[in-house]
Amino acid sequence: MILNISKIKTEALLLFCKDLILSYQNNLNENSFEIDKEIIEEFNNISNDMLKQISNVTLPNQYYLQNRKHYKIKSILDAYNFINNEISTNLKKNEEFNPSMLYFSLLALWFKELNKESHSKEYIYFILYPYSFVYDKLLVKMQNQDFKRLNIKMIELAEKIIYKFDSYNLK
Repeated sequence: MILNISKIKTEALLLFCKDLILSYQNNLNENSFEIDKEIIEEFNNISNDMLKQISNVTLPNQYYLQNRKHYKIKSILDAYNFINNEISTNLKKNEEFNPSMLYFSLLALWFKELNKESHSKEYIYFILYPYSFVYDKLLVKMQNQDFKRLNIKMIELAEKIIYKFDSYNLK
């Protein structure tokens, strides 16, 4: 059987982002940067919407674990592990990072900049999402310079990971 590599990588990226959102969901409330509460609530709402949409196009995590020996699922999990390992390698231990901006940038780069799955109806939400509005709020209109620098760092990390991931060859 022939595998659609782009769909496998897309599913792996969405699974990774889903796990990242679930791991840090509503933890942006820990406001170490003294960010406006309105922005925190807005980004939590965006994360909840993204999570809902990702859940619509991916299967429950248990499915992937139970079927990990199936060649397609194995490929998805290998691609997921590639992303996870790259991020772990590039983030220093105990280094501060913004998981919301990281997952958001990963998705924006994959679907908008690299135009992945642009003809797939199942990913239409991610293809049409107005990523620029969120970037405006978290970068252009952000008053806290430390938080702005952190967000820029997350975008740079996402770029590094996504370009490597795009050229990653599934086994």
